[in-house]
Amino acid sequence: MIRDFRPQIIDAELVDDLNQLVRLAIREDLGRSVDLTTLAMVPDPHPARAAIVARKTGIAAGIDLIDLIIQEMDAPIEVELMVGDSQELSPRQTLAILSGDSRSLLTCERTILNFLSRLCGIASWTNLFCQRIEGTKARLYDTRKTTPGWRRLEKYAVRCGGGHTHRMGLHDAILIKDNHLACRANSSGKLLNAGAAVELARAFVHSGAVRFSEPPIIEVEIDRISQLDDALDARPDIILLDNMTHDQLREAVLVRNVHAPSVELEASGGITFDTIEAVAKTGVDRISVGSLTHSAVNFDLGLDWILK
Repeated sequence: MIRDFRPQIIDAELVDDLNQLVRLAIREDLGRSVDLTTLAMVPDPHPARAAIVARKTGIAAGIDLIDLIIQEMDAPIEVELMVGDSQELSPRQTLAILSGDSRSLLTCERTILNFLSRLCGIASWTNLFCQRIEGTKARLYDTRKTTPGWRRLEKYAVRCGGGHTHRMGLHDAILIKDNHLACRANSSGKLLNAGAAVELARAFVHSGAVRFSEPPIIEVEIDRISQLDDALDARPDIILLDNMTHDQLREAVLVRNVHAPSVELEASGGITFDTIEAVAKTGVDRISVGSLTHSAVNFDLGLDWILK
């Protein structure tokens, strides 16, 4: 049975992150003062309506959070959603209609659009990667290369785009990298091979030093084919193949299929939009791509006033 990381959904932790980020956004825009331009130009508040509109093709993400953003901003605005998260968007398509006090709409406009633009941008970029590997067995995963404070939101956007959630942080999985082994060797004088490192991690999990509701996934990184046999012998859940060539990835898949077919292989390191299709065709099970979150461009959205 394949073990996988918990998918990021709209849960209590994500909502708490969102609320804290909205408070920071309010502080950035208003400080402890007021919206000077709106007060100067719209002295008499009146009912108004505006539409959030897509300017290009993409994937929706964060639409289901608009109500929560407005609640945290304490704005008298009602929301009518026209699409849902994960839906395809086309140019000039209306995502939602906001109705309420004109001053509130103007003051909240940029904060709402900033959140949606960021999340739709990640979902749309992720979806393009997913299209590149369609028809292969590979699954696309995000990484921890996220904007500080935004991790749950950004990983949620990756899921909206068709990607999968990798570990959330350092607390919910064991991923043994070369720096962990180098640091241990520096103190003990002995460098563990990948298999011995997995056994050490498994012993820690069963030691009772930390209580788990279920044993965490154990993953180990290797960057040379010569390390593969030792890693496979220890039967981790996943072996991360770091910065390997396509030929090396194909060789790793062949060796794994013979010796330990239950162990999943994850390709990572320097994988781009142009190279991901070839990586997927090597037969690996997982591909993790940092650029899904660290290089996504904000999606072009606008707030168009609905005139009477």
